Amino acid sequence: MLPLVAIVLVAAVGAALMVAQLGITVRDRAEARTAADAAALAGVTGGRPAADAVAAADHGVIRRFVVADGATEVTVRVGRAEATARARPGRPAR
Repeated sequence: MLPLVAIVLVAAVGAALMVAQLGITVRDRAEARTAADAAALAGVTGGRPAADAVAAADHGVIRRFVVADGATEVTVRVGRAEATARARPGRPAR
């Protein structure tokens, strides 16, 4: 009986660790998307320094910053996740 309890306990702990890792990954992806969106918008008006500041405030690091054809594209890393966002100056599309 004791070996069975030990096996079930090990399996339960392993499953709990996997769920925790999944939660961290999902959170990092969401935070990376938010940081990339905000950094791209800040980059349109304030350039790279503004984008860096906004990304850092969102616990992110800019991995790529490109301004081309009037658009600012930013890739931000938060934890183990990366996200890319693009923004343009002007009014939002409807």
